[in-house]
Amino acid sequence: MPFEIVRNDIVNMHVDAIVNTANPKPIIGYGVDAGVHKKAGPELLAAREQVGRIGVGEVAVTPGFELDAKYVLHAVGPIWQGGKHGEEQLLRQCYDKALQAALDQQCESIAFPLLSAGNHGFPKPLALQIAINAFSSFLMEHEMQIYLVVFSKNAFELSEKLFHSVESFIDENYILDKTLDEYGIENKRDVRDAELEKIKRELNLQRHLRRKMELRQEADECISAAMGIASVVSPDNLDDLLQNTDAGFTETLLKLIDKTGKKDSEIYKKANVDRKLFSKIRNTPAYKPSKVTAVAFALALELNLEETQNFIGRAGYTLSHSSKFDIIIEYFITHGNYNVFEIDAVLFRYDQPLIGSE
Repeated sequence: MPFEIVRNDIVNMHVDAIVNTANPKPIIGYGVDAGVHKKAGPELLAAREQVGRIGVGEVAVTPGFELDAKYVLHAVGPIWQGGKHGEEQLLRQCYDKALQAALDQQCESIAFPLLSAGNHGFPKPLALQIAINAFSSFLMEHEMQIYLVVFSKNAFELSEKLFHSVESFIDENYILDKTLDEYGIENKRDVRDAELEKIKRELNLQRHLRRKMELRQEADECISAAMGIASVVSPDNLDDLLQNTDAGFTETLLKLIDKTGKKDSEIYKKANVDRKLFSKIRNTPAYKPSKVTAVAFALALELNLEETQNFIGRAGYTLSHSSKFDIIIEYFITHGNYNVFEIDAVLFRYDQPLIGSE
């Protein structure tokens, strides 16, 4: 997938370019900067000295020397001063200029830390949002593998409002559902009656959705029995039945893309799916995608919850309340937010598979 959040030390990334949180002066700073210089060796500092001073919001390029990356893009992020000194614009400029520098060097892959979110004091939720916006805008126009590299899921923070909203949604739809599975309704006296009724309705809905793909076959069997048709189907009748089956995943996907009036590239980029995988899907009528890929295209097509269930059902999947991944996807769909990069940040926070992974 073109954008991915990974847990790693950025100096160990095997990419064409890594972005370094540089000091404006040609000296070795703290954190990422110190780690990059340590692994790259003394030649990096010599190259950095030749560059000289770098302005805030600017980016300079040097070789990677002993790093696994060909290039180091030295980005000078802004120090947070309350948000009244153009900090957001300067931080976005860092991302945009680093991505442009990678393009100029014909890089196919690049790794970023979360710029300015450490010693520079930038609010982490805002820093994350700026990074995501920069990456999503860039990837709609260009082909490149972008990694956002963090030490752990706690290295960045979701906005407090989003985190509590998602957490509450998960609590209502996952934890209670899991408890029902384990104990049954009779033993759930501590749960409000209204919540129990809601869960029962949701359980019935899921049972209905799981059976939805079987209804055509059941109807055919009932009709056959009523008409006294033999259980052995002739080759001609079998051909008729196969022609009347629901469209598969690939056929449905291509029809839905045509219906949007958008280019294929707009949809697979919104889905965070690379061109090669989309080409494979397009040219394989019976292709069976992973559930994550099926969901990725549902999000890119901005399907509602019922449409999503129908669409991923063509690949044999459903969304249920027994999976945190499914509940998080349901949360974003019901809230009308189809930005897969933002969704990936939440999925990463909850240790779930990321959108676009196959």
